[in-house]
Amino acid sequence: MAAEYIGVKELAKKWDITTRRINQLCAEGYFPGAYKEGKFWMIPSDTERPSVLRTKKANAIVSRAGATKLLPCPVGITSYKEVSRECYYVDKTLLIKDIIDDHNKVYLFTRPRRFGKTLTLDMVRTFFERTKEDTSVYFSDMEIWSAGKEYRNYQGKYPVIFISFKDAHQKSWEDMYQNLCFSIKEAFLAHIELLSSDKLNEFDKKFYQRIADSSAGATDVQFALGKLVSMLARHYEQKVIVIIDEYDTPIQQSYLNGCYGEVIDFIRNLFSSGLKDNENLEFGIMTGILRIAKESLFSGLNNLVVNTILDDKYAQYFGFTQTEVSEMAAYYGREEKLPEIRSWYDGYLFGSEEIYNPWSVINYFNNNCKPKAFWSRTSGNEMIGQLLRDANSETYESLTALIQGKEVQAIIDTDIIYPELNGDPDIIYSFLLVAGYLRVTGTISAINDNPICSLAIPNKEIKSVFQKEILNMYSEVFTGSLLRDFEVSIRTGNRELLTETLQKYLLQSASVYDTAHESFCHGVVFGMLAVMSDSYYITSNRESGEGRFDVQLEPHDKSRTGYILEFKTKKGLDEAGLTALAAEGLRQIRDRKYYTDMEYHGIHNITLFGIGFSGKKVSVQVEQR
Repeated sequence: MAAEYIGVKELAKKWDITTRRINQLCAEGYFPGAYKEGKFWMIPSDTERPSVLRTKKANAIVSRAGATKLLPCPVGITSYKEVSRECYYVDKTLLIKDIIDDHNKVYLFTRPRRFGKTLTLDMVRTFFERTKEDTSVYFSDMEIWSAGKEYRNYQGKYPVIFISFKDAHQKSWEDMYQNLCFSIKEAFLAHIELLSSDKLNEFDKKFYQRIADSSAGATDVQFALGKLVSMLARHYEQKVIVIIDEYDTPIQQSYLNGCYGEVIDFIRNLFSSGLKDNENLEFGIMTGILRIAKESLFSGLNNLVVNTILDDKYAQYFGFTQTEVSEMAAYYGREEKLPEIRSWYDGYLFGSEEIYNPWSVINYFNNNCKPKAFWSRTSGNEMIGQLLRDANSETYESLTALIQGKEVQAIIDTDIIYPELNGDPDIIYSFLLVAGYLRVTGTISAINDNPICSLAIPNKEIKSVFQKEILNMYSEVFTGSLLRDFEVSIRTGNRELLTETLQKYLLQSASVYDTAHESFCHGVVFGMLAVMSDSYYITSNRESGEGRFDVQLEPHDKSRTGYILEFKTKKGLDEAGLTALAAEGLRQIRDRKYYTDMEYHGIHNITLFGIGFSGKKVSVQVEQR
């Protein structure tokens, strides 16, 4: 009888492991008789599970009361030891294998915030770090342990320096400097054994003491990383691993708060002392959102390997893959929730790998599978608010299109510096992409090695971030009741309520109350986007019929009513004149046939609004098409 074969996905499902692990075992020859059919492995259906596979962590633990319960989600936990032993852990340990195999000197991984960077770095530290504790127990049931003895030999062999800048959110250089000094001091205090080392001289120990008691001068602090590497190498007679988490958090905050130059100078010197041509360095790893290359921040690091979200390599190690999310849903018995998880938290593309936001997925399961914009509830969205406030007409139009599910095109440059964000729209979209607010939907071409990409908002969660920042930007005028009345008055064609609502808006927004020019229209449109964009395509100043309307709301559902708003302004009018001005707006919609575009798209129920402004007074006229 001819042998029967099965595919990788079928075997992975049967054994409850990832397809990536099955492919790896095929390539390493663990399945006799397996062969490749094109790009896909075919495996004998009677293949037995090899002993090299670790036993999958039990799906339940026993509580002290004797009841069985599922492992908890690691919400906000960045300790690898705690997560791997006490929580549901998505195994990313093969990153260690790739780091060892690639043998690069300095790695920089740029990923959006809350994509597992800190937990992953703590996993790397726990594996390599030399401690009194036997830390191999945290890896014996992980994928790295079954990768081979040559990798297990690296475990627990190196002194490790770990520095995190995640808390560097201070608003002045003086306070920021104190925070950076504290982070460096913490790295020194983690190696208190150096003070009693017989391999260090008194000068070294005095330097250590100055850092530890916060009496060191600025020069000592800036070159402290290199000094600590040197002292650890001599003490342990072993090269040192340096790990720096969220290296660019102080850079972003300094840009927002006016001390950018000072922070750049400080960090440039710090990194140069510890990572540049350092013979005592085994390797270094840094994470952040951006690669700040144009500031010569990494000057001289000719062995720096930068891995961004556009690269295929290492793509699966930050964030959750489709397979990992499916396995997690199966573990918690909520497979039926996968479509909802996908619409809210999927949509990212790292290289060619589809990636979910791990922070949000974990919080989703922890929240009894009720979707919320968990990512927007964390800090770090200040840049979106600033981009919205500084938006020129071109950027404004693109942002309104993105919020409504459309795409924009941009030349993507990952070598971004923060001062450029006020200028070129391509730089703005590049930042939004690497920071996790946009995704690549397609690559069109390339200019000077920079790809020209189509971009879109990845999911419901990120759309809500934009909507929230719009509301924050207009918080003084877009109150909850005002937006509610605004939406109801438009949807129902209530002339009196819309008049009252616009009147309140004008009175509360002193900068625009006496005009109906572009800035006012932008504010109205942004308000609509914040509350109505789930049901309508909202556009402004677009051609239709024989002219350009001011604002149009085209319903997603063609059976619903569409709306057109035309603003008119004239100073010094009495009530009768203002009413006539609003009527003139209606007449302009009819005469220039602004409804043509919607009718072409199959919208036949259309409400027309003529809105007149004179100083602080408003008049609204409504007509059904």
